[in-house]
Amino acid sequence: MALIDFANPTRFLRLVNAVLPWLAAATAILFAIGLYRAIGAPDDYQQGATVKIMFLHVPAAWLGMMGWGLMSVAALGTLVWRHPLADVAGKAAAPIGAAFTFICLVTGSLWGRPTWGTYWVWDARLTSMLVLLLLYLGVLALYWTAEDPGRGARAAAILSLVGAVNLPIIKFSVDWWNTLHQPASILRIGGSAIDPSILTPLLIMAAAFTCLFFTLHLAVMRNEILRRRVRTMQLMEAQRFAEAGA
Repeated sequence: MALIDFANPTRFLRLVNAVLPWLAAATAILFAIGLYRAIGAPDDYQQGATVKIMFLHVPAAWLGMMGWGLMSVAALGTLVWRHPLADVAGKAAAPIGAAFTFICLVTGSLWGRPTWGTYWVWDARLTSMLVLLLLYLGVLALYWTAEDPGRGARAAAILSLVGAVNLPIIKFSVDWWNTLHQPASILRIGGSAIDPSILTPLLIMAAAFTCLFFTLHLAVMRNEILRRRVRTMQLMEAQRFAEAGA
């Protein structure tokens, strides 16, 4: 079956209903293993137990960026290929990505206080993540306030593509500018600088959060498709009554 076959919302809903329970189960299992390994991971020799906030902060940062990447691909589907589910996918990803970005900023501040001595500094990485959150809020405002849903979706798609420029800035900000945030220690040339006793539970937690993201994303997409169907039926019913009364 080709990917384009899932452009049919009915077929897509059947796929979601089949996949969602397995994805939710995988999420629960990965979280159980990841939390067990994270609790048992050793403390950092400098930061002590505060380093364990990494198991929440780092996956949240990755998923905040991944959510915007997904929205950018969906934006191409909306503007270029006019895929019927592209707008639904972009709209569903926006609040989830915004939530993970918010979690990243809050946990980063809580982690920064004992290690840097401050909750916030206008560091390049922190500032670009804050810009990402503001972009998310802008997209959500376009979706929620537009009187014409189609026009709002196109405006949100354009903002998604423009905002994609911020993703490489976030990733390479610690390399381009000498700021307070530490340089990349996981995805870098020469391999990870983190000890396997911490890296392994971190990767398991990242996998768990990724499964959670897609579980929520598919569930929100399903609800959005059903909501649009109900709205279409209400409009058809209202038109039928109007024609009958004319």
